[in-house]
Amino acid sequence: MSKALYQSELPQLELLTRGKVRDIYAIDDDHMLIVTSDRLSAFDVVLPQAIPGKGEVLTRVANFWFERTGNIIPNHLSEMSLSDVVPDEGQRNALGDRAIIVKKLKPLPVEAIVRGYLIGSGWKDYQRSGGVCGIDLPEGLNLADRLPQAIYTPSTKAAVGEHDENISYAKTVDLLGEELAAKVRDLSLKIYTEAAEYALQRGIIIADTKFEFGLDDDGVLHLIDEVLTPDSSRFWPAEQYQPGISPPSFDKQYVRDYLETLDWDKKAPGPELPQDVIDQTAEKYAQAERQLTKR
Repeated sequence: MSKALYQSELPQLELLTRGKVRDIYAIDDDHMLIVTSDRLSAFDVVLPQAIPGKGEVLTRVANFWFERTGNIIPNHLSEMSLSDVVPDEGQRNALGDRAIIVKKLKPLPVEAIVRGYLIGSGWKDYQRSGGVCGIDLPEGLNLADRLPQAIYTPSTKAAVGEHDENISYAKTVDLLGEELAAKVRDLSLKIYTEAAEYALQRGIIIADTKFEFGLDDDGVLHLIDEVLTPDSSRFWPAEQYQPGISPPSFDKQYVRDYLETLDWDKKAPGPELPQDVIDQTAEKYAQAERQLTKR
């Protein structure tokens, strides 16, 4: 495993933005370099320590899914070589597998969230209203139950330090137009359903996930950002799954659960993590990659 990378430094490139996890650099009018760091955010707060190897796992897992979904929808990956953009070998070695070159697209102002199981904010919503994000569900469901069918519950995209806000499907129609909103919904459900079936065969339940989409200059829809990673999804070990309890997870829910035991107001700055929490979180990410990709 390579040394942890909390923040990338590529002074020869223009830094466009430094998000919760990703550093994005300009290359030219049509391409960008995205570096997935080892930073970890929880409750929309970037924590002060890195999780070694996390960014490489996220990048490799996302690339794995981009390849598997290429027959469903094009994605933002470019065929440009990293060595053409970062000629310095030392810089490339520091980046490891964390860097990708992508086509510059116009991102849609919607996060496409798909839920296959009743957990997290969905469970709280169900307890309060009998549904999730305005979608009625059968009575008597338990925590972590599998839903009769996956549901699409979009949200707005929040800036760093702010919280996403659930929105109705009708609101996505207002934002995107009827045809594009329907396409995003239908593709999201299709990708999730096929991916969840694949993952289950490898011992992983994908409880829920979020997708992001962008348009090229011709209006062609692309899958962008990350896809079906332990950061954008809840991954549960199938062998330990039991409705009625919050399942253990491969993703950063492990860190969230630890943080819930602390007297912390969930505002920046985040608390320091114990080394064993860092080590176990890194191993959970690595295990998810091994099971999914057989790497």
